[in-house]
Amino acid sequence: MLNNMYLALIHYPVLGRHKNIVSSAVTNLDVHDISRTCRTYNIKGYYVVSNLPAQREIVDNVLNYWLEEFGKEYNPSRSEALTVVRRASYIEDVIEEIESVEGVKPVLVFTSAKKGTDRLSYSEMSKIVRSSSLPHLLLFGTSWGLPEEILKLCTYALEPVRADSDFNHLSVRAAVAIILDRLIGEDTEK
Repeated sequence: MLNNMYLALIHYPVLGRHKNIVSSAVTNLDVHDISRTCRTYNIKGYYVVSNLPAQREIVDNVLNYWLEEFGKEYNPSRSEALTVVRRASYIEDVIEEIESVEGVKPVLVFTSAKKGTDRLSYSEMSKIVRSSSLPHLLLFGTSWGLPEEILKLCTYALEPVRADSDFNHLSVRAAVAIILDRLIGEDTEK
C-alpha cells in the first residue's frame, strides 16, 4: 500500500570523504525540492535528520518562513509541499515517531549509489511496498552516503540508480525523484 511511505534524508551518521562518520550540512534546496517530490508522490512524511542543533534550526527557519510567514501567502504550492517535512535529531527518533503514528515500526529501506549484495530491483521493491500494510521508511544519505551500520538496520537495500554508469554521482534530490518514480510511478491503485 502506498499510503504509508516515509522518507528520511540523513545528515548524521553519514560517510565523509575518507569513509569516516561525519555530520553533513543541511541545504535549503534539499528541504524544498525533496518536499515537492514527496508531496507529488504522496509520501506521508519527509524527515530531515541532523544531530546538529544549528542544522535543525536551518530546517525550522525554512519551515517557519513558508508555513507561517510571508511565504505561505506568496507561494501556496511551496507551502503545501513543505507540510510533509519533519525534522529529527537521529534515525531512532524518526522510527519512534512513525511507530507512534502507525502503531508499528517502519520497514527500513537502504538506498545507495554503490553496488552491494542482496540489492533489490525497483520492480521487486515496488511489489513489496504495494502488497504490504506496513509503513516503509526510505533512507537517503548525504555526503558520501550511508554507513554500513545503517545498512545493518535495514530489511531491504535498493540497487543504485545508475551503478554501471561511468559517472555515478547524482544529487540526492535527483535520486529521490527517480527512486520514488520507479517505486510508485503513476499509481493506478487508488
